[in-house]
Amino acid sequence: MPQLNPLDWAPQLIWLVITFTLLYLLMTYVALPRIASVIDARMARIAKDLEAAERLRRETDQAIAAYEQALAEAKQRAHAIGDEGRAKLKAEVDAERAKLEAQLSAKAAEAEARITEAKNAALKDVNVVAADVATDVVRRLIGVAPSDAEVKQAVAGARKS
Repeated sequence: MPQLNPLDWAPQLIWLVITFTLLYLLMTYVALPRIASVIDARMARIAKDLEAAERLRRETDQAIAAYEQALAEAKQRAHAIGDEGRAKLKAEVDAERAKLEAQLSAKAAEAEARITEAKNAALKDVNVVAADVATDVVRRLIGVAPSDAEVKQAVAGARKS
């Protein structure tokens, strides 16, 4: 084996140094700078992506806050509309109730007036009937019919007591 021959070691060592130096220089000035530039580019892209993600997160937070605010405003408007509707309905109901109460009061007054008229008419008829009955009773008892003025006076006196 030629590699183990001690006479061939010197040229092998020279070629080893030359090859190592060339490989070292190639790695130092060509390969490693390219690898470093790729790593730097990746780091820059990662940083850019992280910044974009942070920006999008802030925008999302702002959108969520705007949504929540809009939702709260919508709820307030809905409550206001509901309260307004309730107040309007209450006013309409109160107006209708007042109108119906006025109608009922008018009808009650009418009915009371008719009742009073009927009562007065009945009382007039009662007086006439009482006078007729009293005249009949007196005529049968004593045989003489009293005058209308005496009968009316007697019926009026009996009604007062």
